Amino acid sequence: MARTKVNVAALYAALDAARASRDLSWRQLAVQVGVSPSTMTRLANGNRPDVDAFAALVSWLGEPAESFMVDEGVRLGEVPEEPELLVQLAPLLRARSDLGEADVKHLEELIGAAVRRFAADRESGSR
Repeated sequence: MARTKVNVAALYAALDAARASRDLSWRQLAVQVGVSPSTMTRLANGNRPDVDAFAALVSWLGEPAESFMVDEGVRLGEVPEEPELLVQLAPLLRARSDLGEADVKHLEELIGAAVRRFAADRESGSR
């Protein structure tokens, strides 16, 4: 049976992008989020945050917790399902200081349309 875990690398990358776009230090980000600076150090070292810290971090990012969850221990022969592309890209797009909310929405719509087209092409055998 698969076990769901926090994808620490993805969470850390999303936090780093948001931190950089807001010109914050890691300590300043910790204060804004309401977690200890040592939580950020643990994330940088690949360690999972505790439940309360995880909730605060994803809330600060404005992302659903599921965006940063992966199934571990997938049985041999099983191909783990990849998260949706937009779920992975949304935090990066929203973290960009050079993109407004309308820009992000437009890019999400464009990427979503492309992903749907690729999926339709695969189903029809066009690719």
